Amino acid sequence: MKSMIYSKFGPASEVISYADLDQPKPHSGEVLVKLTFSGANPSDAKARSGNRPGVTKPAFDVIIPNSDGSGEIIAVGDGVSRVRIGDRVWIWNGQWQRPFGTAAEFIALPSDQAVKMPETMSFETGACLGIPGLTAAHSVFGGGPITGKTLLISGGAGSVGHIAIQLAKWGGATVIATGSPNGFDRMRAAGADHVLDYRSPTLAQDILAIMPQGVDRAVEVEFGENVNLLHQVVRANGTIAAYGSAKDMAPTLPFGPYLFKAITIDVVLIYILPKRARDAAIDILHRAHDDGAFRPDVQIIYDLNDCAAAHDATLTPGRSGAILLKI
Repeated sequence: MKSMIYSKFGPASEVISYADLDQPKPHSGEVLVKLTFSGANPSDAKARSGNRPGVTKPAFDVIIPNSDGSGEIIAVGDGVSRVRIGDRVWIWNGQWQRPFGTAAEFIALPSDQAVKMPETMSFETGACLGIPGLTAAHSVFGGGPITGKTLLISGGAGSVGHIAIQLAKWGGATVIATGSPNGFDRMRAAGADHVLDYRSPTLAQDILAIMPQGVDRAVEVEFGENVNLLHQVVRANGTIAAYGSAKDMAPTLPFGPYLFKAITIDVVLIYILPKRARDAAIDILHRAHDDGAFRPDVQIIYDLNDCAAAHDATLTPGRSGAILLKI
């Protein structure tokens, strides 16, 4: 099968190459998916570059990158109903702790990691749900219903933030979104009630002018950079759902202000989300899609052979949608 692979860490253009590998066979409990799209995410690019602390070489001799994707089940292993054959599916954790991800023609993986798509969902949308979709859904709804609440969503023009805005509005919340001015229109179009410049020197005051008692929940892409802002703008007994901190992975936490507001810090790592929480997030994504409230944007679709360019594109500042590979 046509595949893109790497065997060592390094820049995408230097380590990702084409390979013709044997088509996998589904083992017991698995399905075989003929892929239509592969979704490339920053975490895929960072894993390939080798920037994770303490990791000096890839965990497997040959790796097919990318964890997200969509396609059709064409075969099943023992213990999986043949009724699944023909299902249009989207994939989560395709390459998490496994060597072969979605940047290939086929993938064999556990049946529950191939989620049947709603009839009206496109393969392009399905390939956006694994990492950004589930992260947004859990970050927004991980604490329960949000009807009547106010959410602060940072990085609202990014892939996760953009989905989070759509889901939060569908869930009945008031949304304050932060980002760069060149993303304001994108955030407003997603449904944000208020948009603010994340670099404003008066950002805390601007947020509190909208919500004087503080926001109920913050969905945070850069926890380290905003650690001194968040305790000012989150209400007492509020929650911060932090799914990223790339610019400062070792922040100094001002514990006192957090303590005397009893703020909950909910660290979101979608790869290891417990089954009940994951199932809830999947249900949210499907229902919001069926209601016409959730449509992830796709910025560019590359050919499979351009996997290296796709990885680089995921890390480009100001990105305005998902990066996909057409298989």
